[in-house]
This record gives sequence, C-alpha cells and structure tokens, in this order.
Amino acid sequence: MTEHVWNYKSTSGHLAGTDLTGYKVEATDGGIGKVDKHSDEVDDAYLVVDTGVWIFGKEVLLPASTVVSIDPDERKIFVDRTKGQVKDAPEFHREKHLDDPEYRRELGTYYGLGGPFGGGPMI
Repeated sequence: MTEHVWNYKSTSGHLAGTDLTGYKVEATDGGIGKVDKHSDEVDDAYLVVDTGVWIFGKEVLLPASTVVSIDPDERKIFVDRTKGQVKDAPEFHREKHLDDPEYRRELGTYYGLGGPFGGGPMI
C-alpha cells in the first residue's frame, strides 16, 4: 500500500493553501531544483520539481511524504532523499504521467513501502 506516500507528514510544517511555486528544493546532499507545480490534495499531494541544469531540463515528481520540512522565510523545501535517489526515480513526463494512476503506483512503490526506501508506513 502506498497511500501515505501522497500526503505531507504532519511534522513537515506544510500549511494547506500555501503556494510553494518557486521554492528551492534541497535533497539531503544538495539542491535539486525549484518547485514548478504542486498539489495539496489529500491522498494526492506532490511536488513537480524543475531540475534545471542538474538533470538537464528534466522535471521530477516527488510525493509529499518526501518533504521533511518547509522554510517559508528562506523559501526552501527539504526532502529526505539524496540527489541520486531522486535522479534514479522512475522517469517523469508531465504530459504523460501527471494523471496516470499506474505511474503513481510505480512512483509510490519506489518512494514508499516495498521500494528501496521501504520499511514502515510513511505517515
């Protein structure tokens, strides 16, 4: 089951309705880009991150559960993955994958239970 992967952790500091567009995203080992789009929907919350030159013009989709903390003053979002883990995630194409349930299951497995970072439930 991967449903908790698509919700923000209660400790992240996320406030529903906050516009995160333009916030810098920091992995555990450095910056990965800026938020281009995000969703606050319960059980469907995510960040679309424009990686810029880091993964040459690509975007990545991060489930909300990867967010550890949000610093509104610095306009930064911290996630609990390394740059390599984000880069190795299933490839994301906005037009094809944003509303694709099968891709969401694949990504949810990658970031959640049963994936390389699995273990306990992601709450």
